[in-house]
Amino acid sequence: MILYNVTVSIDPAVESEWLDWMRATHIPDVMATGCFVESRICRVHGEEEGGVTFAIGYIAPSQDKYDEYVATHSLALQQEHGTRFEGKFAAFRTILTVLEEFKK
Repeated sequence: MILYNVTVSIDPAVESEWLDWMRATHIPDVMATGCFVESRICRVHGEEEGGVTFAIGYIAPSQDKYDEYVATHSLALQQEHGTRFEGKFAAFRTILTVLEEFKK
């Protein structure tokens, strides 16, 4: 499994609008690609001044599915986000390979 994590620091003035859009539009659009099997949005505590920080995690069942997402879908989805919230956010992405899961 691959964990694709997008960390976003958003301007507090548009935080509510951004969260609503992420929940209603962006995350469902990413999930509709069929490349991920689960997603979650988390608030990062202890963020930098001037922004509210969130981590959005998507689980791809394989490297191939993640690669399909990057090759086919990611650019358009990132551009849509960038256009809608231009100048109001900073983001970085991290790719992690899940070695093991421990669940109760």
